[in-house]
Amino acid sequence: MIASLAVFAAVALLTPLLTRWLGRRVFPIVALVPAAVFVLLLTLLPGVLAGEPVVEVVPWIPQLDIALSFRLDALALLLALIVTGIGALVLLYCTQYFDDDEPALGRFAALLLAFAGVMLGLVTADDVFLLFTFWEATSVLSYLLIGHYTGRKESRGAALQALTVTTFGGLTMLVGLVVLVVAGGTTSLAELIADPVGGTAGAVGVALVLVGAISKSALVPFHFWLPAAMAAPTPVSAYLHAAAMVKAGVYLVARLAPGYADLSVWHPLIVVIGAGTMLVGGWRALRQTDLKLLLAYGTVSQLGFLVLVTGFGTRDAALAGVALLLAHALFKATLFLVVGIVDHAAGTRDVRHLSAVGRRMPVVATIAFLAAASMAGVPPLIGFVAKEAVFTALLEAAIAGDAWAWTALVGAFLGSVLTVAYTARFLWGAFFTKPGAGPTTLHRTGPLIGVAPGVLAIASLVFALAVPLVEPLLAGYADELPGPTEYHLALWHGLEPALALSAAVFALGAVLVWARRPVARLQAAMPHAIDSGRGYLAIVGALDRMAAGLTTFIQARGVAGYVAVIATVFVAGLGVAALRNSTWPESLRLWDLPGQPIIAALIMVAAIAAAIVRQRMTAVLLAGATGYGLVLLFGTSGAPDLALTQALVETITVVVFVLVVRRLPRQVTMRAQAVRAPFRIAIGVLSGTVMAVIGFVALGARVQPTIAEGLPALAVEAHGKNIVNVMLVDIRAWDTLGEISVLVAVATGVASLIFISGRTGGAPRLDAPTSRRERLRPLPEQADTMRGARASLTDTEHETDAAGTAAATRQTWLLAGRTLSPRNRSILVEVLVRLLFHPAIVVSVYLLFVGHNAPGGGFAGGLVAGLALVARYLAGGRYELGEAAPIDAGRLLGTGLLVAAGTATLPLLFGRTVFESSWLETDVPVLGTISIGTSTLFDLGVYLVVVGLVLDILRSLGAEIDRQREDSDRHGLPDAIAPADDALHPDTPHDERRAVEASRAASADEEARR
Repeated sequence: MIASLAVFAAVALLTPLLTRWLGRRVFPIVALVPAAVFVLLLTLLPGVLAGEPVVEVVPWIPQLDIALSFRLDALALLLALIVTGIGALVLLYCTQYFDDDEPALGRFAALLLAFAGVMLGLVTADDVFLLFTFWEATSVLSYLLIGHYTGRKESRGAALQALTVTTFGGLTMLVGLVVLVVAGGTTSLAELIADPVGGTAGAVGVALVLVGAISKSALVPFHFWLPAAMAAPTPVSAYLHAAAMVKAGVYLVARLAPGYADLSVWHPLIVVIGAGTMLVGGWRALRQTDLKLLLAYGTVSQLGFLVLVTGFGTRDAALAGVALLLAHALFKATLFLVVGIVDHAAGTRDVRHLSAVGRRMPVVATIAFLAAASMAGVPPLIGFVAKEAVFTALLEAAIAGDAWAWTALVGAFLGSVLTVAYTARFLWGAFFTKPGAGPTTLHRTGPLIGVAPGVLAIASLVFALAVPLVEPLLAGYADELPGPTEYHLALWHGLEPALALSAAVFALGAVLVWARRPVARLQAAMPHAIDSGRGYLAIVGALDRMAAGLTTFIQARGVAGYVAVIATVFVAGLGVAALRNSTWPESLRLWDLPGQPIIAALIMVAAIAAAIVRQRMTAVLLAGATGYGLVLLFGTSGAPDLALTQALVETITVVVFVLVVRRLPRQVTMRAQAVRAPFRIAIGVLSGTVMAVIGFVALGARVQPTIAEGLPALAVEAHGKNIVNVMLVDIRAWDTLGEISVLVAVATGVASLIFISGRTGGAPRLDAPTSRRERLRPLPEQADTMRGARASLTDTEHETDAAGTAAATRQTWLLAGRTLSPRNRSILVEVLVRLLFHPAIVVSVYLLFVGHNAPGGGFAGGLVAGLALVARYLAGGRYELGEAAPIDAGRLLGTGLLVAAGTATLPLLFGRTVFESSWLETDVPVLGTISIGTSTLFDLGVYLVVVGLVLDILRSLGAEIDRQREDSDRHGLPDAIAPADDALHPDTPHDERRAVEASRAASADEEARR
């Protein structure tokens, strides 16, 4: 199972790339993956039927008893065969369904294949937390698939609604799983069922888990998300909402039934909600004019039927339930695929606009009739076999005195009547000739588009005729529940009560069809007293209004308001906790070296000065001084790694501040402050005091021996001498992986604030010159800049500009130096950057590889490389950045994160745990012994992420802002980001306005680079 899931993941990652070459022909290729797994599962069938489930266990977090454990028994094998078999057919169907110009086709194919793999993992997972992981992954992937048409508001809203509802249910289920695990003492689902948790813990845990199952399978009151999800492409509806995702809740109910069906909370939830959902879905289906919506509400009804039967808790009901589950997957997937064919051919799914389609498409109509007959329970199809078994099981339990069986039987009977009625409505609306309507114009469809639904429809017939061959797999699960085992599935059981009930269902269904007009008037007249969809919208709307009001209240007070709220909560919360502390250090040591208090005093002076100065650039430099003061404190405290990293981070931070400050007025604007000065001072003093007290309390809070003494031995065991780096990339690599994920999110957030239409590609690059004359000639962009500058200069400034023009045409030390305005160029800076750039890159690589044994590491090395790129940008501008790093920062970030995460999962392929280190040591002449391990690869991923972060920030806050300003200057537009208090008067002449703006831009650039 682990190997199969790995193949799903690997092929899904490669699918977008393959789609670029193959287009929609990629679907048959990726369909081979679920098809191959389907065949593999068939080879395991004899062993599973013999009562020997396939079990795979790989320890993951032994301390919490969490493992990558999979168990393939009869129920899991049945669902796995449905998921892979129908998944392969749906992928083949996509080949004919989509056109070559379908947007994001590669993403869609990858997501659909990944969903099949995740669903396979869900139905075979034995560890409850692993099951929950797959459970939530299906919610995320369904969100992406439902929202495939990102340009449509309907698709985005439906996707978000499905994600919200199923995630809410999933989180509720997680709480229930935790309750069961804590009470049961194991995370194994099989063990929790074999030795069920009783009492209050069992009832509460199971009830919470059932909430997750109900929301995932779209039962009342969570049923509204499924019809809305019909905004997805038809293959998504056929797979997720008929054969796979919605079956997850049914599967979980069936899985828990052998152990927990006797709990007092079980039958009220299962029977009442299942029967109610069947009736609500069937009643709503009768009103629909859109074929997909009709099938969607029919699916809601059938899901209620499935949960009602599979969760009833007897052996015969379980046998009928899994037979109905198989039948539903076959006929409902078929009908959705048929609707896609009709929609493609007729251009509509509205039954009011379809007429004589069956006569024009006889093969498709035949396929639809077979599937619809199975849905209605018409012999000789698998749907009839399953429904007969349901009536028999419930009727026998009711006669035996089970009160819940009577409720279930009445609900199943009435729901089946509605099923017959909306089945007839579907067939009439899709294929029959309407009175007074001409034949619908049909467009030609692909010749193979009917293969997938045809195979599924024929399977509904074949499984019914060969039901003795199918029953052993179904009975392998049903026999786990109590009850006699005499009953068997069959097409003909003789004249029995179940057959009479079926006949009554058809008769009453025919009456509903005959009286469809009075029924429609009755439905229209009924008030919408309870509408879960409207309730959801009301709740979401109320949350939106509350969030908007709270945001407006806080944002109206500006940044000062934000800081005041955060600091006040900090002081009130941690301050009270610190005062209530009873463990205080016995002594206080103020410093270790005489120079430390001096450094601390300088830091305090710089911090206070940064808060009171009125020039932004000065404030930035003073804030940087506090950071460099920490560098000195770390260095004098024997922490060279921290000192090195702090120095590099502080330098990068100062650069980022400068890039932002250049777009703001030089002076800090004096306006009415949202928080008055006395309160600001009080909050600042209290925050610092509380932080100092917390630090002091922490010194006396230790109650256990320190682990620091064992760290050197752990570092040596991890083939390193630098304890700090070993901690980061080996001992607590999970934390570091999370931290670099945050860095990727930060880079994405910064870029989203700056870029308007997109951020693909790297920084702009120069065209390659072909001759020395071209190398010496100013670029057109530079010539425009110089002409605009000359137009706004005085006579005295013309002399300086003439010298600058000569400087612009001389040989450059940097590739893009000649693109800068002459007044902003410095030959000294260009020479220094040219000479230091490559040594800096070498030093960064050196820090990367020596970090395991000396100060350095991937983070420090990445920062050094980032600073080298910063120097290139500051010296040569945005074109120089493009020449120095001609790569998409997003690809660099993604590659780094992939390398780091890959080292986490790579050990699993060799039967080891996540992040378990491996090493290769060898002796190399001259260089000596070289030791390279997986932690080195992880550090390489950190290095790439950090370099990508710096590059993305330079592209966003540097190169992109430069481009936007150049566009504004070129078109004579005011700076889009310039503040209002620094703007020109509206009556300023156009020529003077351009001259002033050009002067401001040049001054800002010069100040920023200084």
